[in-house]
Amino acid sequence: MRHKARPVEQPKSPGLSEALVRNLMHLLARLPLGLLHRLGAVVGTLIAWWPNKQRRNALINIGLCFPELDRKGQVRLRNRNLREFGKTYLEIASLWLRPADEVLSLVREVKGAELLERRDGKGLIVLSPHLGAWELAGLHLAAQGPTAIFYKPQKYIDDLILASRARSGAELAPITAKGIRVLVQALERGDYVGILPDQEPKADKGAVFAPFFGIPAFTMLLVNRLARRTGAPVIFMFAERLKGGRGFRMHCIPAPAGIDSEDDVEAATALNRGIELCVSVCPDQYVWPYKRFRRRPNDAPGIYNGPLADRRVLAQVSHLRRSIPDPAAPPEPHPG
Repeated sequence: MRHKARPVEQPKSPGLSEALVRNLMHLLARLPLGLLHRLGAVVGTLIAWWPNKQRRNALINIGLCFPELDRKGQVRLRNRNLREFGKTYLEIASLWLRPADEVLSLVREVKGAELLERRDGKGLIVLSPHLGAWELAGLHLAAQGPTAIFYKPQKYIDDLILASRARSGAELAPITAKGIRVLVQALERGDYVGILPDQEPKADKGAVFAPFFGIPAFTMLLVNRLARRTGAPVIFMFAERLKGGRGFRMHCIPAPAGIDSEDDVEAATALNRGIELCVSVCPDQYVWPYKRFRRRPNDAPGIYNGPLADRRVLAQVSHLRRSIPDPAAPPEPHPG
C-alpha cells in the first residue's frame, strides 16, 4: 500500500505587523546613534507621561528596591529610567543591523578588561544583566574569543535576532537541556559562555527564592551548576550608555563570593548581589518595567496589578514594603 507523500511545509511568511517592525528597524538602523537616543528619550517621556502598565510596573519595582528614596525621588528615577528604556529599544536596530566592526567601535572604554582573560585553560562564565545595551555586551564578548550564548527563542523576528547575535562568531544555545550541554562543552573547551542572569525561570526545578534589593526574587541556579561542574570562574559584564550618543562604556565586575556555593540560596543570593552591584553603577539604565517579582513566595498575591496613578501605586508599594521583614541594605557602588 502506497502512502501519500506529506507535503513539504513552507516557511511562514511574516505577518503584516512583523513586516512593519522589520522595515522600521532597517530604517532606524540608518540613523546616527545620537539621533536614535534623542528619539528614544522622547518615546520614553511619552510612556512616563501617560498612565500605563509599563510605567506602573517600573515604579513598583523602583519603590520596592529603593526605599531610601522619597516618593518624589522614586518617581524621578522612574521617569529617567523610561527615557533610557526608550533609548534601549530604538538603539537595538542599530546594534543588530549595522556591521559588527562598526557596532563594536562604539565601545569607548572597558573597565576591568583584565577579568575577561581566561586562565589555566578554563572557560569563563560572563553574566550580562538587562542593563544598558546588553546586546552590545554579548557582541563584545563574542569578539574576545569562541563564545556560546544562552538564548531564548522568540516568537517574532527570531531569525533577525539569531543573525545579529552570531555576527561575531557566537554559538547560540537555546534554553533547553540540549542548550545547557552546549554551554558545558564550551566551558570544558575553555571558551566563553554568556548568560542573561536576571530573568525569572519558568520551571520550579533549578531555581530558588533569594533577595534582590531585599525583595524575594525567583532566581536561576544554572550559573551555580555550571560553575560547580566545570570549575569555570564567573564575572559580570555590562555596557553603560554614555550621554549624547557618544557610545558605551563596558564594565567587568568580579562575581561575589558564594556564587559557586553548594548551598542553593547562598549561591542565588550571590548572583543577585552581583546584579545589584552592576545596577548601582547606572540604576536608570536597568529594565525596571520587567516583572521581576511576578512569582512570589508561598503563592502570595501578584503585585503587578491595580491602579495606574502614581499616587496610588506608591501607596501600594508602601503597603508591600511593610510586609517584607528586614530588607537588605542597598549595595555600595562598585569602585570600578
